[in-house]
Amino acid sequence: MSSNRLSVFLLVPILALGPALAAAGPQAAVPQAKPEIPTFGVGTSAVTLDVVVRDKKGNAVRDLGQADFEVFEDGVKQRVESFQVFGRAPETAVATAPKPTAAPAATPAPTAPAAAGEPSPAPETRPQVIAFVFDRLSADARNTAHKAAMAYLDRGHVEGDLVGVFAIDLALRTIQPFTREPSLIRVGLERAASQANTAFGGDRERARQIVDSVTAGEDGAAGATSAAPSGPGAAAAGSSIGAAASGAALSQAIGRIQVGMLRTFEALERDQQGYASTNGLLSVVSGLKNLPGRKTVVFFSEGLAIPANVQAQFRSVIHSANRANVSVYAMDAGGLRAESMNAETRKEMMQAAQRRMRQVQGTGGAGDTADGIMSKNLERNEDLLRLSPESGLGQLANATGGFLIHDTNDAASAFRRIEEDMRFHYLLAYSPINETYDGRFRTISVKVSRPGVQVQTRQGYFAVRVVESAPLRSYEAPALAQLDAATRPHSFPLESVALSFPTPKQPGLVPVLVRVPGSAVTYQLDKQDKSGKGMHIADLAVVVRIKSEAGREVDRLSQHYPLSAAADKLAAARQGDILFYRLADLPPGRYTVEAVAYDAQAQKASVSTAALEVPASQEGRPRLSSIVLVGRAEKVSPTEAQSDSPLLYGETLIYPNMGEPFRKSTSTAVGFFFTVYGVKDAVPPAQATIEVYRGGQGAGRVTANLPAPDASGRIQYAGALPLQGFSAGSYTLKVTATTGTGFDSRQASFTVAE
Repeated sequence: MSSNRLSVFLLVPILALGPALAAAGPQAAVPQAKPEIPTFGVGTSAVTLDVVVRDKKGNAVRDLGQADFEVFEDGVKQRVESFQVFGRAPETAVATAPKPTAAPAATPAPTAPAAAGEPSPAPETRPQVIAFVFDRLSADARNTAHKAAMAYLDRGHVEGDLVGVFAIDLALRTIQPFTREPSLIRVGLERAASQANTAFGGDRERARQIVDSVTAGEDGAAGATSAAPSGPGAAAAGSSIGAAASGAALSQAIGRIQVGMLRTFEALERDQQGYASTNGLLSVVSGLKNLPGRKTVVFFSEGLAIPANVQAQFRSVIHSANRANVSVYAMDAGGLRAESMNAETRKEMMQAAQRRMRQVQGTGGAGDTADGIMSKNLERNEDLLRLSPESGLGQLANATGGFLIHDTNDAASAFRRIEEDMRFHYLLAYSPINETYDGRFRTISVKVSRPGVQVQTRQGYFAVRVVESAPLRSYEAPALAQLDAATRPHSFPLESVALSFPTPKQPGLVPVLVRVPGSAVTYQLDKQDKSGKGMHIADLAVVVRIKSEAGREVDRLSQHYPLSAAADKLAAARQGDILFYRLADLPPGRYTVEAVAYDAQAQKASVSTAALEVPASQEGRPRLSSIVLVGRAEKVSPTEAQSDSPLLYGETLIYPNMGEPFRKSTSTAVGFFFTVYGVKDAVPPAQATIEVYRGGQGAGRVTANLPAPDASGRIQYAGALPLQGFSAGSYTLKVTATTGTGFDSRQASFTVAE
């Protein structure tokens, strides 16, 4: 293509490119102190476990040695490489420990050797890191939790303990940031105990009453039908009975509708409660990960809702706690209940069983169908079993090396066991025999040679290298393992792009897009589906890891896609694309953007890697965004156009080309789009120089005046290069934006095919 031909090409508005560029639409779906002890991890160091051993009476066993312990990972015995005792037997501890030197409230002071002639603090009075987390609690439960927490402050607090107080409602609230000041801790605990929570409206007792009412009505209607009169006057009497039966049937239908509405609301409400609690815990645990040594979370709750939709998030909490060396001690603040959650569940199961028996006998109502009350009851009962404190709270505590305190109104005395664990435990470390980072969950068990003892420790971890920027979610683990594989997989096409759009408020704004073809996703028949529609399900995860030049993870973006499609919609689902879109905010620098899509059902994956540069902003000079080559453009509604998405141009949403060639047989132009920031008064008017290179040689050049900047100092520009002037090959598009105060340049590569 000659420079003369390029010099006269037209820069046409991108709005005219919609039909030409249309493609298959997507299915948018504290400074760190040097650790005193190794933290729990795998990949760069040994796996470290803190272990508490108690005898049959619940007393701590303090005289064990390394030879008394055996560690197993996935049933395989591991070699214990390090053994320490954190704490000291009471008879050898000093009577009164000296007060440790105060340190800033934000971080715990690292342990330093004592000066000559100075007594060292007794290990069992060494300061600890403790987070008190109050879940949604009733007034009585808040009072119980307050008494337990105050028991720590009045009798178990050691000067220097770093304590924070948090509350979970619909979101996590910081009642008292971490501090060593007892007066502030006391005020924080009192505030946590006095604040009301959002009232959730589910009423299981009311729902049971309505079900019983519906059942009684159905029995009455069935009795009236069997008692239909005969003989003289039977017609008139039968008419009256028929009218009554018709009215009763309407009443029962309305009752079943109401029950269905209540059941649906309860299911959604349990999901909401579960996500709020697990998200709050995940935030607290992740915030503690950079502090050295063992940390303690005391979680006051009346029951942790873990319905099926929240299970993956719950596993992420456990994994993150184990990674961060955090032990969670759960306290059922409901105390001694007049009626336990198990009794509540038993009532509903008995009620469901009775209705099922009536259905089998042919007397059940129309609502007891496969998609009616009966099938929903089974799901509810399973969720209610998980809501029992012994279930969710117990699992959380046991899996992280803590324990559950329940069925007691004297939680204050029970708290002394938690304090004992904090002050005395064994530390074991081992290097896993299995060095493969496959993302799977590995179980850990610790056995002690002494009979009749109880062992508390963490129960496992996901086998991925240590991650730094964000908590690890369970669906991310197998995907991240693909990035660390010796040979990165490419089982199906995967396209990704990362762009720099330096807005005035976010100079490091980076839109990231990943596209997975629907045809690459594995769908399998859902064997548990009872709808009769032949539902097929798929399980896809997309994870993007952004690494600095030093190889450190600085951000991680992800999305879990549990997909489903009926048999008659399956072909259509496979024809579309799955488009992942997230925004990152990065400091200036050069980055590697690694994208992976993992198909859990087929256990296959693909990886895509791209380079990204976020330039430093210079005061008074224009800042040019990445040059976006347009894959397709889509007109949006006026309401959607109010979004602040960097890829919105007027009422047009731009989908970037992610490396696929521009084909002359299907397209007429190469569309491009960019934004210039930091231009307030462009005098003379800002200009853009557009150049095309092929093989390092200039193939054409043109200059265009840019429109005036908007109120924020932003200029958006879109244009197109007619494809008829290009022969097949690889090209580079360079744009230089020039204003009265300076210039900035960016470039992008593209390929033209016939």
